[in-house]
Amino acid sequence: MEEPLALHPVKLYVYDLSKGMARRLSHLMLGKQLDGIWHTSIIVHKDEFFYGSGGISSCAPGGTLLGPPDTVVDLGNTEVTEEIFLEYLSSLGESMFRGESYNLFEHNCNTFSNEVAQFLTGKKIPSYITDLPSEVLATPFGQALRPLLDSIQIQPPGGNTFSRHNGQS
Repeated sequence: MEEPLALHPVKLYVYDLSKGMARRLSHLMLGKQLDGIWHTSIIVHKDEFFYGSGGISSCAPGGTLLGPPDTVVDLGNTEVTEEIFLEYLSSLGESMFRGESYNLFEHNCNTFSNEVAQFLTGKKIPSYITDLPSEVLATPFGQALRPLLDSIQIQPPGGNTFSRHNGQS
């Protein structure tokens, strides 16, 4: 008889990078209401994993300078072991999610969280997060700011750049 696979909880940490400013100023600036400028990360196997201009990083949950998340979304459970997950992250870090591939609108922390959530649980992250870039770019102000915003690189301080052999030579 086979031993049942262990289930590991998977959480999505959601941070508002604007610290409430988007909610207060977006209608005035964009002509539409935004509730936040979202940064997300995946919590699994007792660590927080996120993507930015430095590539894939990890830290203890809530361990970046962003502090505790504004919202925690329970994505369910995964049977993916830590070893398989770390191998998967390593391959992502060498291909799709290298630091130089980061783009604020098309290939960002939320793209990463969505990809990893689907790998672990088969579920996508909430669409209000993944739809935000297209909502901003659909406004005249968003289009006018795009050249400036495309040059922005976001890497929340406080994490360690992920590598398969963290701490090993």
